[in-house]
Amino acid sequence: MSKLKVGDKVPEFQGKDENGNTVKSSDYKGKKLIVYFYPKDMTPGCTNQACNLRENYESLKSKGFEILGVSADSEARHQKFIEKYNLPFQLIADTEKEVINQFGVWGPKKFMGKEYEGINRTTFVIDEEGKILSIIDKVKTKDHTQQIIDTLV
Repeated sequence: MSKLKVGDKVPEFQGKDENGNTVKSSDYKGKKLIVYFYPKDMTPGCTNQACNLRENYESLKSKGFEILGVSADSEARHQKFIEKYNLPFQLIADTEKEVINQFGVWGPKKFMGKEYEGINRTTFVIDEEGKILSIIDKVKTKDHTQQIIDTLV
């Protein structure tokens, strides 16, 4: 599995959203897209990140962006996460880690001295033609929208 780079075309992908509907990369053809990968619903960092994107959703939409979150959580867990935090964007339930692997964000992680495999928190900013404009792999969960905007300058 190779890691995607700025300038690469995003691979064709699809997954199920929180309602069990199929979401495809082709659904966003001709649109700018923010695809963010995060470890787990309802955890502090992931909640901070999702809520920061929620608080700035209209600003990002006004710049022409759609937002799509991806984790290995189930559809039901995504639904609870969206309802609890009133998230205005879709979340892909990638329980088989197909999209996660396509984007190359699964790999070794460290937490409290322990090493394990998991989703490396990463955001891809994608243009209307499906090319990667920027990749954020050192995500500041409480200030993520600003990080995204800073990459567009």
